[in-house]
Amino acid sequence: MSPPRPDLSDLLTALDPDAPLAQRHLWLIGLLAWVRGQGNDSAASVARVQLLLDAASARPEWLLRWQAWWRALRRDVDIAPMLADFGFAPRTAFLSELGHRLRRKVLPGTPETTDLAELFGLLLPAASDSDWLLALPPEQLDRVQAVLFPPATEPQQHDSSGWDVTLLDALTFCVGQVSATGFASEVRVRMSAQARQGRHFHQLPTQLEVLKQAVLADGALAPAAQQAASDLRTQLEHCLQAAHSVYAHLDEHGISVGIVFRLQQLRHRVQRIHDLLDCLQSPHRMQAAAQLLAKLVQVRQNSQSVRALVASSSQLTAAKVAERNAESGEHYITRNRAEYMAMLGNAAGGGAIIGLTTWGKFLLYGLALSPFWMGFAAGMNYALSFVLVQLLHLTVATKQPAVTAPAMVAKLRDMHTPGAVRRFVDEVANLFRSQVAAIAGNLALVVPVVLLLSWGLQTFGGQPMISASQAEHVLHDMDVLGPTALFAAFTGVLLFASSIVAGWFENWFVLHRLDSALAHNPAFTRWLGTARALRWSRFLRANVSGFAANISLGLMLGVIPVVLAFFGLGMEVRHVTLSAGQVAAAVASLGTDSLRSPGFWLAVAGVVVVGPINLAVSFYLAFRLALKAQAISDVNRARIRSSIAHRIRHQPLSFLLPPHTPADTGDETDTTDNNADTDTDRHG
Repeated sequence: MSPPRPDLSDLLTALDPDAPLAQRHLWLIGLLAWVRGQGNDSAASVARVQLLLDAASARPEWLLRWQAWWRALRRDVDIAPMLADFGFAPRTAFLSELGHRLRRKVLPGTPETTDLAELFGLLLPAASDSDWLLALPPEQLDRVQAVLFPPATEPQQHDSSGWDVTLLDALTFCVGQVSATGFASEVRVRMSAQARQGRHFHQLPTQLEVLKQAVLADGALAPAAQQAASDLRTQLEHCLQAAHSVYAHLDEHGISVGIVFRLQQLRHRVQRIHDLLDCLQSPHRMQAAAQLLAKLVQVRQNSQSVRALVASSSQLTAAKVAERNAESGEHYITRNRAEYMAMLGNAAGGGAIIGLTTWGKFLLYGLALSPFWMGFAAGMNYALSFVLVQLLHLTVATKQPAVTAPAMVAKLRDMHTPGAVRRFVDEVANLFRSQVAAIAGNLALVVPVVLLLSWGLQTFGGQPMISASQAEHVLHDMDVLGPTALFAAFTGVLLFASSIVAGWFENWFVLHRLDSALAHNPAFTRWLGTARALRWSRFLRANVSGFAANISLGLMLGVIPVVLAFFGLGMEVRHVTLSAGQVAAAVASLGTDSLRSPGFWLAVAGVVVVGPINLAVSFYLAFRLALKAQAISDVNRARIRSSIAHRIRHQPLSFLLPPHTPADTGDETDTTDNNADTDTDRHG
């Protein structure tokens, strides 16, 4: 049970300017908590501020104690660093800020501090604090200044020793950080040549110094100070444009979360400078200060969120991952009969490789390894098989959706162009056909290959691929009435995760220019020779994404279930092609009589369920990521759904059978888009 809140009389009586630091700060925390009240009621908070002013005006002796308390606060606490740095990372590094936010969530703050940024979170911790600060009327703020912050001397044209100096100090700190970011090598070398030649960051300190001299000489509202502030704002815009040119380099050469984070911090610092200049140039000082405090409350709320930090800093990376997956996914989509037949052949070859993988998995059981090493060995078996499929230019069906979804959404990059939705629906039909062909091709050969291997092992080795007890266990595990569907969905998540690893790794490879290093670094060229180093460079650049996807997927399929089992989470993987091969091995071991058993047909039903779930989960996750990367609006998503429904109603066979002629990819419009728009309007 929380203690009762003190009333205003008790708070005013408790004010002690000679109290220890922590007690003085606790008093201010209590006073602001009383102003805030129990609920989110700005009007009630404004009324309590009025009550505070009335009570203070009626107690001259209290005002003397308050002024002594305020002088002690200004003596012990420096306000300028908080105005300049509050809400920004202590170090301009993403991982450093991530750790800082996690620590602030776990570790409590203390009022015994001279760091006003740390104290600010205790003074104004609620999001509603910004509401009541902004709700304070101008006449009440004028009274706050007159009652609580009267001038210590006769009024002058400007305040050269108080608030102006504090704001100028805060501006100095902010401008210094902006200049440091612009001068950082990782940012500077990625600017455009024009931005570097402009030397905009070099001129910032000079512009600030002109402003400081004008303010200290004639006041912040003097014409010279106003012109200097305008020049500083213009120079800041030039700096932002120079920093923005870095994004073009990142888009071409790979995204760095650290650099993106620094650029975001730079943009927010520039906005803070604008806020401080607004406060400095305002003729209504107390109103400007209240608005600045309200913004800082909002900044605190934003700076607490770990999720917001990760999302904002990784948005460009996610977009680049989706774009690179789109490039990889294009060759998995068939658009005519020739490509469709080629997909069937490649998928059949992939199924044959997976048949050998199934045999390898059962061979590993004979090694009697510990759980982790068994999982690692199984993962390496999968990874090597998937890499072999890649090198032979074959296909495994379930690996397609996570890279084909971004390729489809790439068709929506320009939603305003004629025929964009129609082209996307064409891609949906093309992808569905491709998936059907890939699964059919995989299953058409994985089962015969496993049966042939089992027959050969039994004929020439005297025993089948697996024992009868293992075969019964396989059929039980694949039972459609068990957790097969859940495990298939879990496998779909891993399939999607492997595409993220692939896109991230390719982005990292390009960002650090490893292909160029391999082709031209003297150490590599001496070892490999110039021609061979160039060939290896081109080979790795073309295949690094596939290697990352296949190796990561294989290891995740083998190792992650073992790791989860260690924590008591009994998750397993269900991959449609591997599962079909295992069921075939079980039938070969148990004989044809097993074909009449309910367990066999329940296992077959499990395989039938696994395939669509594998595809649907991985495709859905990749599709959502791609939609976010392309910033597709809800309205356009409704158009897409309506257009797909229209195609299903009028051309259902287009999702199963390939066209006889190559797909038209022109930009002209057709009735599909018009009908889709009509359907969208009709359904709201």
